[in-house]
Amino acid sequence: MTQGPKKRVAAPKRWMLDKVTGVFVPRPSTWPQKLRECFPLIIFLRNRLKYALTGDEVKKICMQYFIKMDGKVHTDITYPAGIMDVISIDKTGKSFHLIYDTKGRFAVHRVTPEEAKCKLYSVKDLCGDKRSLSSSDP
Repeated sequence: MTQGPKKRVAAPKRWMLDKVTGVFVPRPSTWPQKLRECFPLIIFLRNRLKYALTGDEVKKICMQYFIKMDGKVHTDITYPAGIMDVISIDKTGKSFHLIYDTKGRFAVHRVTPEEAKCKLYSVKDLCGDKRSLSSSDP
């Protein structure tokens, strides 16, 4: 993805966005994740979990410090959520892992609070399609 706003049609297919709900899609912030291996927090809250209907509602949720990613509060709605990240929502008490499904798309997996305390760093065994997974955290 290049700089600036992107059209929704040009978004990566692993984000699984529909084409008719808008024209533009938010670009993830740079730094902790590679752009091709992540998607913004706004898409996670609005499109996957259906906690908000608009981007303004997502911004209000994030500004109230309810969203933690890997135990740290993030208020940036375009903060990149990547593979094997643990996203916790304090208001509801739910935690989620971001993983790939068998087709290489992002899938949300709900975890217990005990599992949310630990972070997955790598996958030792390769299955079926021989895809190796690694984390950007050292």
